Amino acid sequence: MSELFTISVIISLFFSAIRLATPLIFAALGGMFSERSGIINIALEGLMLAGAFTAAVATYELNNPYLGLLCGMAAGGVMALIYAVAVIQFEANQVVAGTAINFLMLGLPQLISGAVYDSSGSTPQIAKDYLLPDFGTFIANTNYFVIRGILILITLVVAKIIYDWLSGRPKAIGGNFDKLIAVVLAVVAVSLFTILLMLFSSSISIASILAFALIPICWYVLYKTPFGLRLRAVGENPAAADAAGVNVIKLRYVAVILSGILAAAGGAYLSIGQSSLFTRGMTAGRGFIALAALILAKWKPVPVLFACLFFGFTEALTIPLANYKLASGENIPVQFVQIIPYVLTIIVLAGFIGLSRAPKALGIPYSKEK
Repeated sequence: MSELFTISVIISLFFSAIRLATPLIFAALGGMFSERSGIINIALEGLMLAGAFTAAVATYELNNPYLGLLCGMAAGGVMALIYAVAVIQFEANQVVAGTAINFLMLGLPQLISGAVYDSSGSTPQIAKDYLLPDFGTFIANTNYFVIRGILILITLVVAKIIYDWLSGRPKAIGGNFDKLIAVVLAVVAVSLFTILLMLFSSSISIASILAFALIPICWYVLYKTPFGLRLRAVGENPAAADAAGVNVIKLRYVAVILSGILAAAGGAYLSIGQSSLFTRGMTAGRGFIALAALILAKWKPVPVLFACLFFGFTEALTIPLANYKLASGENIPVQFVQIIPYVLTIIVLAGFIGLSRAPKALGIPYSKEK
């Protein structure tokens, strides 16, 4: 019985870690695009709040979580555009401008909520049927042909990624054989992943699946596309990239706006996926934790996944620890339990920030020479 209980606790911790890591993955991937272009994005916290508030309001008014998610992402994009204009066009200090966005989004949602809903503390409760569904509910409510089309598309994307990897090996066979291997591996991988999802369909949100799917997509975009090559070049040496014909200013605008869209998606998940309303400061520092995960991951998409899972697991640990009894018979004070993720964030930053090499042009404004 105790063994079964232990296994159940481990499984519960695993899925809690995935759930809690989901908003961090969105925000960290967003921060990766911005900082790879040379723009520090301290504003991740504010962008997540913008997405959370807008998604909650839109979902409540429209009774559609997908439209709510899109509206939240759009709001994040708009706020990121404001930030981009300040730091790119007017060359404002990036840390100061990002902090200003964070402060703005701490108060603006309360002002709007108080004016519209007569409640500055939170938005109205969203009905359960209009929240982002788990995977099982999503499958049950989606047309079979749509699901099949999505799986085929995912398989083709995975096959393309595998084929590019196989082709880049020193001992690559090349030709149709590599293509065949890539397709077979993609079909097997997608099939196994789908079976695993079906087994635990009620424990995984559709937003978590989207966050995990973004990891290989972002890796491919960053390392296998002309956009990714130019983005990395701009972050390392914008003058050389400019001389090669890259529009540095335009690329940085795109990167920062994309950063806002992804960070806002993480915030939207908090209000219409993990919760059912927006509350003041509901991100609770997750934007900064995502930034710490990004630094720990050395601005690379695959390590970002593991860094976010690490922070998600530390937050998940607070759940069983809150009920753990000391030798005296008393519970651990809840304040000590709740600070664990933040203390670990400080430790990680203190221990690993010197080992991470940031993009060389990070935080340095660029003006095209005339």
